[in-house]
Amino acid sequence: MSDRSVDTSAGGLGAEAGPSASSPAGAPADGPPRTAAGPPGGPAPSAPRLGGAVWTALGLVYVVWGSTYLAIRICDQTMPPFLAASARFLCAGLLLTLLLAWRSGPAALRVSGRQLASAALVGLLLLVGGNGLVVLAETGIPSGLTALLVAAVPLWVVVLRSAFGDRPRTATIGGVAVGFAGLLVLSVPGMSGSVKLSGVIAVIVAAVLWSTGSFASARLPMPANPFTASAYEMLIGGVGDLLLGLARGEQHHLHLAAVSTSSWLALGYLIVFGSLVAFSAYAWLLQNAPLSLVSTYAYVNPVVAVALGWLILSEAVSWPIAVGGGIVVAGVCAVVTTERRRPAPTSALAPPED
Repeated sequence: MSDRSVDTSAGGLGAEAGPSASSPAGAPADGPPRTAAGPPGGPAPSAPRLGGAVWTALGLVYVVWGSTYLAIRICDQTMPPFLAASARFLCAGLLLTLLLAWRSGPAALRVSGRQLASAALVGLLLLVGGNGLVVLAETGIPSGLTALLVAAVPLWVVVLRSAFGDRPRTATIGGVAVGFAGLLVLSVPGMSGSVKLSGVIAVIVAAVLWSTGSFASARLPMPANPFTASAYEMLIGGVGDLLLGLARGEQHHLHLAAVSTSSWLALGYLIVFGSLVAFSAYAWLLQNAPLSLVSTYAYVNPVVAVALGWLILSEAVSWPIAVGGGIVVAGVCAVVTTERRRPAPTSALAPPED
């Protein structure tokens, strides 16, 4: 799905308010994790080997975050969308809060009023406006199409940064243009009536809101501990989803006896794996693997989502989805690759990690 530049990729919406230290759309110069420097004038330290733990963690992020779109679709089959999203984030937020208090003591949860307000705003943008709309949209459009539309989040982040004075490279602008062309192709199923156009629009709006929350989080006084920030975001976002679900009257359509076992299992999967396991694996990767490797999940997750939707739910992969998805992924790949090599800007509007 926050710290100080929240996860701005596709994985974010399906997955969670992530703890990323840098976003794929605005990452610092690429390189391996910090290592001890060699003696002055001596040979530079060699890059660390990527062991099995790195590949295991990366595999978790690839597969789990890519599969969250499928799990959301299964939840939607017998659960009201916003109430299901609320249950997910309230449970995950509570578990993360308890884990933080157990591992680091209650002091780890202490934040200032301004930090709490910032976390609340970001949580509402990410988990109500972003993830909530994705859950709602998946009641009417395939999970694979949803993931491909969400994959454009890094493109929207570049647009927001440009609006606030940043000057992307020409190659970045080209990648954004290519990605948006892919979005137009992906919108064809909605315009042709083969899927709900309202669902396609809802996902695009969700991606914009998620990008706005990601962009804002890097410029607000957030809690220093990214796990603490994410715990508050999940709890506040979960409350926001609950209130919106109640306002929509979803409680009148919730019959626990009618909720399928598959939906319960999918919800549990989203809470434990989507919101905690992959979340922790991603945070660990940011400290132990090159950013160039970690950021690849931005364009691997949609591919995993499309494959799982086709394999498990028999979702059709039409030519607009295949062609448009390929164009979007290519555009995102170009943006991520270009931006992670970009030197840190000096503009006061840009955070240190951009």
